[in-house]
Amino acid sequence: MIAPALILTDVHVDRDGTRIVHGLDATITQGAWLGVIGANGSGKTTLLRAIAGRLPIATGTLLLDGTECAQDRAARAAHIGFAPDGDTLPGLLSGRELFGLVAGRPVDLTADDELQSLRAALDVAAIADLPVATCSAGMRQRLALYCAFAGGQRIVILDEPYNWLDPLAAFDLRHALRALVDRGYTLITALHDLSALPRACDTGLLLRDGRVALRIDADQMRDAARDPDMFERTTIDHLRAWRP
Repeated sequence: MIAPALILTDVHVDRDGTRIVHGLDATITQGAWLGVIGANGSGKTTLLRAIAGRLPIATGTLLLDGTECAQDRAARAAHIGFAPDGDTLPGLLSGRELFGLVAGRPVDLTADDELQSLRAALDVAAIADLPVATCSAGMRQRLALYCAFAGGQRIVILDEPYNWLDPLAAFDLRHALRALVDRGYTLITALHDLSALPRACDTGLLLRDGRVALRIDADQMRDAARDPDMFERTTIDHLRAWRP
């Protein structure tokens, strides 16, 4: 049996003194792709930042590879790759310099390794030596996404990874991420488009008001992939009717 990569139990997260995530339970399977979806303000970004150690967890437990670290932000940040917001990247640095800072060493963007297809999908070699300040929003998004993997972590969190990407880049990225999951990476992504969930993910959580409104297991996700339109309609109906 595959051990879970992460187990969250009764997790609460605050931002600026306000409780955003309420009593959340979730198990994230090692070597699988969890999609988190919900309306704006549902708590997706707050949850992902807390898991990745970028925000504190107020109460609850978080087991990371079997070790409790809900109150150890540094351990979570060191163990989990996370893509920063593209507009927060330091403008005077190049992408190559950013990757080196994340990895703690110079990064070979031509290496024959398991990230090769991801680099190709993001076309990072073409923009790696440009100052970030000269890059478009789409370019910055591509640099930020690769930063999440440059440190070598095999649990990676991406918040809305397809934002600012053109359709070709988004298509290539989705397939490159799927290949990494198939190689054993554990991926957690927040998604804005409900229809994107069954095309990519193995399981899903739908949040509303900082709570889990719906859980989608692997069997349900496979069914959803066969009829994504029906999945979208029934899920929206569920969200409209849901009450905490």
